[in-house]
Parts: sequence; C-alpha cells; structure tokens
Amino acid sequence: MEHDPGAMLRRQDALGRGYSDDEIRRLYTRGEWQRIGRGAYLSAAVFSALGDEERHRFLIDSTLHALSDDAVLSHQSAAVVYGLPLWRTALDRVHVTRNRRGGGRVKRRITVHCAPIGDRVAVVDGHSLTLPARTVVDLARTLPFEQAVVAGDAAVRRLGISRDELDAELALAARRHGIDAARRVVHFVSGHSESVGESRSRVMLVRAGLPVPSQQGEVFDPGGRRVGRVDFHFDGVVLGEFDGRVKYGRLLKPGQTPGDAVFAEKQREDALRDLGFQVVRWTWDDLESPAQVVDRVRRAIARAESPRGWVVQAPLPSVQPLTVRAL
Repeated sequence: MEHDPGAMLRRQDALGRGYSDDEIRRLYTRGEWQRIGRGAYLSAAVFSALGDEERHRFLIDSTLHALSDDAVLSHQSAAVVYGLPLWRTALDRVHVTRNRRGGGRVKRRITVHCAPIGDRVAVVDGHSLTLPARTVVDLARTLPFEQAVVAGDAAVRRLGISRDELDAELALAARRHGIDAARRVVHFVSGHSESVGESRSRVMLVRAGLPVPSQQGEVFDPGGRRVGRVDFHFDGVVLGEFDGRVKYGRLLKPGQTPGDAVFAEKQREDALRDLGFQVVRWTWDDLESPAQVVDRVRRAIARAESPRGWVVQAPLPSVQPLTVRAL
C-alpha cells in the first residue's frame, strides 16, 4: 500500500511496507525523511511546510505511545490540541502531567510534570488534556506574562472558562512555582480579545500606564443606527483599532476585494470621527516599538469630548463544545 506522504510513518509500519532499516536510515540521512520522534518519520518536504503548532501535533503523536496511560497532555501541548494560539512559545517538547506528586523529568522531546490533576480531564481528538482552566493556570505559571495572556485570552473566549473556574485552579496551585505570576495573568485575561495582536495590544497599553481598555465595542449614532465595531475603546470616547495582517481578509464580503474592504474601513472610520469619536490605529510592527502609539492614545484621551453616539459591549461568541471524562 502506498504511504500517504502527509502522514507520519513509524519504523514498524515502514518495515511492514517493505523498507529495511538501512533504507530508512538512508532516507533520513539524505534529508528525504524528517525524524520527528524516536522511530517516527515524516516527509521532509511536508515537514518544512508545517507551522510550529502543526509540527508539535506530530511530535505529540510520535511521543505519547511510549508513555504510561496516566500521562495527560498539559501546558503548551494541551494548548496546541485545544487550538489556542501560542506566540513566541517553545514547542520543541511535549508537555504531559501525571497525577502524582513526584517523579517529574525533562528529556530531549518531552517534559513530564507531576502534580495533582483532579478527577476529570478533557478529551480532544482522542487525547486526554488538562481541563481548560487548569491549562491556562499552568501556562500562566510557566510562561512570560505576554505569552500567557495571548493563550489565556483565547482559551477564555473559545472555551468559555469562567472566573470561578480560574480562581479554583489558582487555589489548587497555591504552593506551586510561579503562582504569583499566574494570579497576575488570571486577573488580566479577557474573553473579548479576538486575536494575538489584540491581546498583545492590551498588554502594551497597560504596560505604558494607560487604563485597561474595553474591547469589541458596537458603535451607534444618535438615531440608534449601528455605525461599526471597534477593537478597543476608552470610556466610549477614544476608539482603538489594531490592524493585523489578516484583518481585512476577515472583513471581506462575498465578491469583495481587499481594496474594497480597505475603502469600506476608511468610510467607517470617517463616520466615527464625524460623530466626535477619537480614533487611534496601530499595526503589528507598532507592538514592538509602542512609544508613538501610546503617545497618540494619550493625546486622543486629552482632547476627547463627548461624542454624538455611544458604544456598547459586543456579546461573546458561542463556546466550543468540550468532552470531559473521569480520570
């Protein structure tokens, strides 16, 4: 049977297809196959085209079969399987947690954490994962603040994690390393961030000493007509817009080109300014050098007057369904 080049191939499966160990070794050393785990291979061409999260999924699949059944995916690995964004986060090792108090270890491709998990785990794509709130707290304990907020925002938004669930996990982790950092992240996360850039923007603004902005506001004119939706707003007066590279693709309507979307955005912004709102825009590059953006926001707040319209909070989306089983 012909092997699917996009699928992982284990050594035993390769031998069963007629390859010898010498052939496997030559394919690997010549660079035609990429080794992604012990005795697990993938076409090098396919591997080179994958993103970090996709590569990590293959690393998980190549590793878990050698672990005991009580190993539950956690930390970055659980986040990847949940489909959460991980910004500037190492994905070179699979992270699992075992429901015991000792015996953790770090190897080349796997980190084994040992800590009480509780009596339930989530099941996604056949994998057992720490529950969403536990995953957020584990990441918040072990990642830098900004990286943890990016993943935590997405988890709260997509998986419907409540503040009570996060507080309960913080209480259970009270004696674990990094708990103070985790409390700061949990206090800060919001389900209203729609992208990595929006989460990073919120961190940028607050680190600069600005008040925490509200997010995803629906703007209405004096007659109650909806004018548009904005990424951020300060007291319903100063509006902030993050222009990510994929934003205009999301705005496209059937038959519309990116140029049409940009023009429609300009018309929308003109309408917002005409109502008396202050509008400040920034891009992904501005997040690395935020001083000018922060200065523009401060000036906008200083000159803002009451607009002829109002902003209301947009509702959160429906949450992803989740399968849970007893541990």
